[in-house]
Amino acid sequence: MSEPRRRMSGKERREQLIQISRTLFAEKGFDGTSVEEIAATANVSKPVVYEHFGGKEGVYAVVVDREMQKLLALVTEALSASHALIKLERAALALLAYVEENSEGFRILVRDSHAASGTGTFASLINDIASQVEDVMVDEFVERGYDPKLAPMYAQMLVGMVALTGQWWLDVRRPPREEVAAHLVNLAWNGLVGLDPNPRLTASSRGMEQRRAPLPPRPTEKELREMGKARERELKEQEKIREREQREAEKLARDQEKARLREEREREKAREREAREQERLLKEQEKIRERELREQEKVRVREAKTAEREASRQASLTERTGDAIEKLEPSE
Repeated sequence: MSEPRRRMSGKERREQLIQISRTLFAEKGFDGTSVEEIAATANVSKPVVYEHFGGKEGVYAVVVDREMQKLLALVTEALSASHALIKLERAALALLAYVEENSEGFRILVRDSHAASGTGTFASLINDIASQVEDVMVDEFVERGYDPKLAPMYAQMLVGMVALTGQWWLDVRRPPREEVAAHLVNLAWNGLVGLDPNPRLTASSRGMEQRRAPLPPRPTEKELREMGKARERELKEQEKIREREQREAEKLARDQEKARLREEREREKAREREAREQERLLKEQEKIRERELREQEKVRVREAKTAEREASRQASLTERTGDAIEKLEPSE
């Protein structure tokens, strides 16, 4: 005889639904996945999915948010290295490692960018990473005498190059990720080392652009220092804002988790009350049934006694009748 299957806790069921939905979204996309399919794969009813997430959009938002946080954490950790070259190498490796080890998650991020995620898109994630790379670029630009105002644009170029390579490598998977990262860094770093501080178009192309907008004059060293200081102040303010938003987001997440746990406890209490009530009703019904059986038994006993007395009476009457007849018959 097989052991009864253990019932999942609310937390375990929620995690199961997230993992199943993650696989389905990666395979079929948001629009190609239904609540019915999620429920059927998890071997639960549709209301269970709605109870935990409110619908397909809710579970999709959780899946996308988890993947974005996971990838952002990997890249952020890589960018904590001390040297710019090491930052670049580790960031490229981090992205490719995520692609290789979390293929389903990466497919979800780059495929759908669906508004139902509620937490942003792959493009917004790339912007978050680019803003961190921008901080590195500013330091490099100031050190080399380049205009730090151009750092955001170069950061987008660099991160976009790595991200698009990751999308391409998601399917081909060769060469190995270390080799792909080495080539990425080769192009990016060696291009950065030989960067022209004042790039210009060729004469043939410049003739067309000069009629539209003249090139701005190159800033002086003092202006560069001032811009660098202003940028540092701006970055500090942005960091404060990010930290504040992060704290608020964490607080909101904690509050939501507390509310969810409270609701789960209330539902569990309601289920326990319902179970106790059902048990009480069953006991009452059993008592009523026992009383009915006792009454039926009493009726049967009474009927048996009545039948026995009637049979005895009939026998006695028959006997008396027989005696009377014998007396009336003439003797020979």
